Amino acid sequence: MFDSNKKKIRVRKEFLVKFCLFFCGAVSIFTTLGIVAVLLFETISFFKEVPILNFLTDTQWTPLFVNKHFGISPLFTATILTAAIAMLVAIPLGLLTAIFLSEYASQGVRRILKPILEVLAGVPTIVYGYFALFFVTPLLQKLIPGLHGFNSLSPGIVMGIMILPLILSLSEDAMYAVPQSLRDAAFALGSSRLQVALKVVVPAAFSGITASFILAVSRAVGETMLMAIAAGQMPNLTLNPLVPIETMTTYIVQISLGDTPYGTLEYQTIFAVGMVLFLFTFVLNIVGGKLRGKFRELYV
Repeated sequence: MFDSNKKKIRVRKEFLVKFCLFFCGAVSIFTTLGIVAVLLFETISFFKEVPILNFLTDTQWTPLFVNKHFGISPLFTATILTAAIAMLVAIPLGLLTAIFLSEYASQGVRRILKPILEVLAGVPTIVYGYFALFFVTPLLQKLIPGLHGFNSLSPGIVMGIMILPLILSLSEDAMYAVPQSLRDAAFALGSSRLQVALKVVVPAAFSGITASFILAVSRAVGETMLMAIAAGQMPNLTLNPLVPIETMTTYIVQISLGDTPYGTLEYQTIFAVGMVLFLFTFVLNIVGGKLRGKFRELYV
């Protein structure tokens, strides 16, 4: 009788745990579906007024002006430009630091240095924004006289520092998971430590390293406050990093401040821009997830 009661209690507890886990998973799924539904509904309403061909091919973005243009190109180009600058900073620094922690640093140094570097990921993005605007930009203006107060170079560099822990942590984990037998075999053939790191460990962990790059790009594309503070709000179609620009996330912040009446065509532009941003980051996350899955299959 006593064992039967214990079994019933255990079954109830397991059912409660399963229900809680299912509820948490369902909340996240339905939240995602709700976001997609809102974006899709408002985007369809927007494209009833604005031809999608004009949206994709027009080179001007002036929905708040009297002469309205709804070309996404300036916002999309600015977003890609700042993300590219950030990756040019984050990839070499992150990868080289990951190689050092995985192949050269002792266990004690690794346990201390890695958490310190990962603290950068916990700094609020608005702090990075003011750091870019009031410290990095004036510093760069001394080196580059033609640099505007708002530009894509300064926030791009700072964003590279901001996403550095993402590349560093994931790349180092991927390299650290490479079997020691591969390193020992390379050492036995007379390879130096640098040769082992660059020609054995990095290629073996390439899928995990690539996944970190893709996830970092996704993070850079979706950055909001840093770009809103330091990049400006001028939708210029340009690849010049010295002039003010406006990214997709910055435009969404600008319209969301409340000056644009709800339900108007101008207000609906944020959903069209949000859909483009969602699709772009969604594709990047899918690719990154597949690469991480491939990495786990190979080394786990």
